[in-house]
Formats: sequence, structure tokens, C-alpha cells
Amino acid sequence: PEERVALLREFGVRAFPTHPYAHKPGVAAYLNEWSAQFAADVPEVLRSATFFPEPAAGEYVAALVEDGVQMFKIHLQVGEFVADDPVLDPVWGVLEDSGTPVTVHAGSGPVGNAFTGPDSVARLLRRHPRLRLVVAHMGAPEYEDFLVLAESHAHVHLDTTMVFTDFFDRDAAYPAALLPRLRDLQPKVLLGSDFPTIPYPYHHQLEGLARLGLGDDWLRDVCWHNAVRLLDVS
Repeated sequence: PEERVALLREFGVRAFPTHPYAHKPGVAAYLNEWSAQFAADVPEVLRSATFFPEPAAGEYVAALVEDGVQMFKIHLQVGEFVADDPVLDPVWGVLEDSGTPVTVHAGSGPVGNAFTGPDSVARLLRRHPRLRLVVAHMGAPEYEDFLVLAESHAHVHLDTTMVFTDFFDRDAAYPAALLPRLRDLQPKVLLGSDFPTIPYPYHHQLEGLARLGLGDDWLRDVCWHNAVRLLDVS
């Protein structure tokens, strides 16, 4: 961890989340404790946490929000649950009221299952339209479906993790026809990297964004201003 934090500092990254995600009941508490300690030790770390559809989730998420957690993450494919699982109703109520962002890996990439795709996220947003969601990997490969959710909901964002890289372009390339709409969505697109678990150099993600040709203002917002605004980072 020390070497990777040093690398991020060299790259010029000023703030980043740990982004744990629980894959079964009972795991979230350990991950959240580790993340809290890591954030206390490393000034650049945005304190993040996770949750899982389990009876205690509403209570511990409320306590985490009260304690200053800045961002959550869940992974529908790995955790094998849908976004609108009824057990999570108390959690979403807390997060909607607090405005705390949640990164959601909901797209069917790299391997889809019965829990992935846009449908459960769309149902969730019908019940909790004020949620601040960040769709990981821009929802790959269901890019257009998640783009529509971001266009039609005030607080839904997309993150660029692995999209526009050669690695993704081989099997799940972003449709060129959607780029004008993505340009118009400028305030709601956030740089993501998945560092350090990536099969290419960190800077390749930035190269991929630059070669889209959407302009310097778009890049400044995606790589800086949008995250600063969403996460209230000074």
C-alpha cells in the first residue's frame, strides 16, 4: 500500500477512495474498519465504505454516514444481489437523505449474471430519485441504458474506469454514436481507474480520454472539477 500511495502522489492524484465492496454477509464491517484506518493514515484517501443486503445494513450505514464516510461502493455481480433488494430499503433512504455518493458496479461486464444490468438500478431510482449514484465502468457493456439513466436523473453519474482503453476496446468498445451525448453529459462524468488492479499503465486511461477529442474543458471537468464538486473536496 505504501508503494502504491507513493505512485499515486507521483502521478498527481490528490484524492482517491479505497472503494471496498462486500461479497457476502458479515464482510462489510471488516472492510469498513480497514478503510477507516487507511483514511486516517493517508491524507489523500477519501473515506469510503461498503454495505451488503443484510439485516444490520441500515443501522451500520447510518452510523457510517454520521461518522463522516464520504463515499460507498457496491458490486452487484460479485455480491450477487440486485440494487433494489428490499433488505436495502433503509440503506437507500439514509443515503438519499444524506446525499452520500455510491459507486455501483451494475453493468454486465466482465461477466454478467442474473443480478447485473440496468433494470434493478432503474427500479431503484424510481423509488429513490435523489440518490447520488456513480455507475462504474460507465455501465459496460450496457452503455446506452446507463447513459439514459444519467441523462434522466439529476444525480446519476458515470465513471470512466477501463473504458476508452485498448483493453476494453477489444471486446466492449464504447459506441462512437454515443460520444456527442457523452460530451453533453460533461458535468456528470468522472475519471475512474481501478488502480492498481489494471492490465495497462495508469496513464493509458488518461490517453484514452484525451484521444476522444471532446475538448480540454471536458477533460478538466472529468479529471478534476466533477469529482471535487460531487465529493465536496476542498
